[in-house]
Amino acid sequence: MSSRVSVDEFLALEQKVLRAVEIVKREREALAAAGAEIAALREQLAAREEATDKRVVDAEARAHVAESQVAALNEERDAVRQRVDKMLQQMDELG
Repeated sequence: MSSRVSVDEFLALEQKVLRAVEIVKREREALAAAGAEIAALREQLAAREEATDKRVVDAEARAHVAESQVAALNEERDAVRQRVDKMLQQMDELG
C-alpha cells in the first residue's frame, strides 16, 4: 500500500491551506480593529466619567453655597423676628 498523493489532491490541499491562511489573516485584522475600537471606547468612557465627576463636584459646590445662603437667610429671619417681637413687646408696654 502506497500513500501517494495525487497532484489534484495536493492542489486541493494547497487551496484549503491558502483559504485557511486568508481566514486567519482576516480574523487577526478584525481582532486588531476590535481592539482599537475597544481602546477608543474606553477613552470616550473615561472622558465622560471625568466630565460627570466634574459636574457632580460642581453641583455639590453649588449645593453647599445654597445651603450656606439658606442658613444665613434663616439666621437673618430669626434676627428680624426677634426684633419684631421686641418692638411688639415695647408697644404692648406703652399701650
